Amino acid sequence: QKSEVSGVMAKADIKPKSIHHAKKWSDDVENLYRFQQAGYRDEVEYKQVKQVDMVECWPETGFVKKLQRRDNTFYYYNKHRECEDKEVHKVKVYVY
Repeated sequence: QKSEVSGVMAKADIKPKSIHHAKKWSDDVENLYRFQQAGYRDEVEYKQVKQVDMVECWPETGFVKKLQRRDNTFYYYNKHRECEDKEVHKVKVYVY
């Protein structure tokens, strides 16, 4: 049973106000990297598109564990860092 509020939040099309590229790696950048690999801007867009309240994360690190792409195939991620330093500058950070 989903709460009414989260349902409305997920349906509301929230657009980012601005965007910049990540300068250095962090936990947030790691998760953004994972969402962007799977074809989403970030967690906000993922939850809107997939109509889910929760994203499955590794309890040890808090990194995203599994994402469903728009074509419904799944991406599975390691519990450790996957976004290498040379990839960090490609990660887009959206500001709402």
